[in-house]
Amino acid sequence: RDIILEGLDQIEKQIQDGKFEWRKDREDVHMNIEAALIEKVGEPAKKLHTARSRNDQIVTDLRLWCRDAIDKILIRIKQFQVSLVLLASKYVDLIVPGYTHLQRAQPVLLPHLLLSYVEQLERDAGRLIDCRERVNFCPLGACALAGTGLPIDRFKTAKDLKFTAPMKNSIDAVSDRDFVLEFLAANSIAAIHLSRIGEEWVLWASEEFGFLTPSDSVSTGSSIMPQKKNPDPMELVRGKSARVVGDLMTVLVLCKGLPQAYNRDLQEDKEPLFDSVKAILGMLEVCSEFSQNISFNSKRIQSSLPAGYLDATTLADYLVKKVNTTLLSLN
Repeated sequence: RDIILEGLDQIEKQIQDGKFEWRKDREDVHMNIEAALIEKVGEPAKKLHTARSRNDQIVTDLRLWCRDAIDKILIRIKQFQVSLVLLASKYVDLIVPGYTHLQRAQPVLLPHLLLSYVEQLERDAGRLIDCRERVNFCPLGACALAGTGLPIDRFKTAKDLKFTAPMKNSIDAVSDRDFVLEFLAANSIAAIHLSRIGEEWVLWASEEFGFLTPSDSVSTGSSIMPQKKNPDPMELVRGKSARVVGDLMTVLVLCKGLPQAYNRDLQEDKEPLFDSVKAILGMLEVCSEFSQNISFNSKRIQSSLPAGYLDATTLADYLVKKVNTTLLSLN
């Protein structure tokens, strides 16, 4: 045991230093490390694979990776929420037109609108937290699909890897990727929320609205039109949402016809998963950066308020109250 652990520590340092040689003829990460360990420490390294299959190793790695990725996304969500709250605090009394059907509806405070995004992001975070709970069960010891007859302690390995518990059914442990689907679905919903924010801010930055001005640091010009100031970051956020939704669709279709237990098709779950996480992290970072570098044009917004009969509902409510008061006085 001690010889194996010492050898693995040396390999880990080589990987961290970028000095480890990854060989394609060794097929995957597990066989690369196992072969390198045999070269380093000899015969004891051949015991490394005892009571393990690549099937349970791969899905254990994937659950660990998802767990870490969820934690990173949750941090980015919180950062964007804080940015929105700080932005709202700068415009406490600013009244803006509220829209339904993209038609002027009722006046609302700008902070009320900005905090609606915060609430949506909070639910996005909640979905990821719920997903993390189901991710956090340990498949290790399920082996290929039927477990092992060797006397291993699955509860100890689960505890050491900070999982809640080992998975109950070895076939289920290696064959299902519903935790990936749930993660991708949560990312997709978050991406849609970010895309909606992007759409609104792109509209507000247009000359037709003129409610919002991005700073030069978060906008781009045109190759031929010197007057242009495009809110490109939020357009890219809007565009990336399609990619995140596509990643979910890819894995849904991948899993739809798989018999129990492990099937090699499942190696195709990695690219869309990694892509989804990379995209959503980037989208959240861009949204935070953009929100910290915009200003709302109070004068333009205030001058727009008289148009569209924004106070019609309030006036109707007033008239109803007045009629009721009159009727009560007559009675």
